Amino acid sequence: MSQASDLKKIEQLRATIRRYDELYYRKAEPEISDFEYDALKRELSDLEDANPELPLANSPSQAVGDDRTEGFASYRHLLPMQSLDNTYSKDEFFSFVSRVEKGLESERPAFTVEPKIDGVAVSLTYENGKLARAVTRGNGIEGDDVTANARYIERLPEKLEGENIPEIVEIRGEIFMQVEEFERLNSLRAEVGLEPFKNPRNLAAGTVKLLDRAEVARRKLDIVLYGLGECRPAVVNSQSAYREQLIKWGLPIVDRFWQVEGAESAWAAVEELDEIRLGFDFPTDGAVVKVDSFAEQDRLGATSKAPRWAIAVKFAAEQAETQLERITIQVGRTGALTPVAELAPVQLAGTTVSRATLHNQEEMSRKDVRVGDTVVIEKAGEIIPAVVRVVLEKRPGDSQAFVFPSECPGCGTPVSKIEGEVAVRCLNIECPDQVRGRLEHFASRQCLDIEGLGEAVVDQLVSKGYLSNIADIYSLSYDDVLSLDKFADKSARNLIAAIESSKKVELWRLIHGLGIPQVGAAAAKDLAKAYGGVKELASATLEQLTEVDGIGEKTASGIIAYFTDAQNASILEALLQSGMDAQAPEVVSGDAATLAGKTFVITGTLPTLKRNEAKALVESKGGKVAGSVSKKTDFLVAGESAGSKLSKAESLGIAVIDEAGLLAMCE
Repeated sequence: MSQASDLKKIEQLRATIRRYDELYYRKAEPEISDFEYDALKRELSDLEDANPELPLANSPSQAVGDDRTEGFASYRHLLPMQSLDNTYSKDEFFSFVSRVEKGLESERPAFTVEPKIDGVAVSLTYENGKLARAVTRGNGIEGDDVTANARYIERLPEKLEGENIPEIVEIRGEIFMQVEEFERLNSLRAEVGLEPFKNPRNLAAGTVKLLDRAEVARRKLDIVLYGLGECRPAVVNSQSAYREQLIKWGLPIVDRFWQVEGAESAWAAVEELDEIRLGFDFPTDGAVVKVDSFAEQDRLGATSKAPRWAIAVKFAAEQAETQLERITIQVGRTGALTPVAELAPVQLAGTTVSRATLHNQEEMSRKDVRVGDTVVIEKAGEIIPAVVRVVLEKRPGDSQAFVFPSECPGCGTPVSKIEGEVAVRCLNIECPDQVRGRLEHFASRQCLDIEGLGEAVVDQLVSKGYLSNIADIYSLSYDDVLSLDKFADKSARNLIAAIESSKKVELWRLIHGLGIPQVGAAAAKDLAKAYGGVKELASATLEQLTEVDGIGEKTASGIIAYFTDAQNASILEALLQSGMDAQAPEVVSGDAATLAGKTFVITGTLPTLKRNEAKALVESKGGKVAGSVSKKTDFLVAGESAGSKLSKAESLGIAVIDEAGLLAMCE
């Protein structure tokens, strides 16, 4: 390749990488996988090495990605906050160790190995033991001050505990989102027809930079700490000793940690971590290997962007090739049209995958996904099956681009794209697919829990014209139900009885079932406690709503818009006229509040109680259930396969009980 063509390729790669940096660091909306991004950076570095006369000063190969955004004040790190060089290769890892051995003149240097959390790098500054600020990595020199948002992290203490506290210390770590919380938030988005978040890392990055504090509070961020910046005076002399000091200060750390000597032992720890990582309750995409001694770290030094004494060994996401057999369009209860890839079944990360989301029309067009294509899929963030790319060399010769429908497949109404939205929507609220979605949501276990009113039954009732909105459920007669396929006398009577029984449902279930935008189960419970009745909620003002914990201005505006809509108001009135008598939550007090003031975390499989049943039991006795273990946790209720939460509770000295112990406490 000539120097001219090299120069052209270098400029193209630099421009491409800058664009991907913008998407990843500032918008938290990456378009390619880490592996693909790292391959581009490697290609650029190789070309730059082959052309040493070219200037490197402004090349993305020489810089840390910049996550600074508008709306946040910048703060300069006392010590630069570098990124890590990374590798996917065993050979490259051993080359790294060889360089370390040569630099230290040692045959078996001591290393530490720990999980690489897939989150947002942050530096916490504690002054005389008190949290002064939390700052993102930014460009490595200065980052965004996100202290206000970081203070919502339950496990992040305002004050360091114990002794040996320096005058000033920068403690580096990662803000992330646990898998369980990620799935909870995505289930809420699915309930209101919104596109799911792609993976926990993107969601954590977006949440850290939210200006809506109430929304930050509703999303439960977490944090672990592992790195050291400026420290005056110095308190420890090694990475392993620093970890012990973090524990004594009462700070959250990663559960898994290895102290080893030599390359072979370090690599064995990396392999062990790769084997167990899928059982973690946090997202991890690799292992971080560091020279243990701080003095030896200083001897090895650093490049302009990364230390020479550490490396990240990245675990490539498991991928699989399969054929895309057809593309279907789903219409959600909010009218959003979502394309879905129907795949030839294939094994991926221990499960059989036959469907993958294509997200939206824009994403489909960008990847040029077509029926008949061979596609590469992976579980994005180890959670959601996603189409990564098309294998173009295997594309059939008669392939044709997919034409996104201009009419709703459910009702034939022309679809629209609202300005500022990615989704294409059917705006006909009487669309049968939307009606079915709203009815299924209302009757689901998470809402009014009407046994027998599932997807197939709802489909028949809508097709026969018996149901057009949720209030119509309470006008169904025995004869209406008996006319449905597979219904006899007993099953018809059971469904009518279940419908009648649902009139006495808990208030939060009714609020959730209404399908108010942005109002999932958690927000519905908060609103039920605050207002005690659906009429009172319907008449609340914006100011009153935003005073409720966890309700931000955007959610409050959506609530008001819902109840001021004439059709919604009519449906609500019809519900109340039918005898709907949703029960306000009881205030637990006195002898009944046996768990008042206590925080529980529930993990693993319990012998008889489902997790939601155990949670309801704790709440009925005045207790609180949290999603993650912290110093504020009073009890961990551990069942079979408790996993890392059990290890964390034991390391913090938190009482661990089983189901029997919980039941005894509730008596």
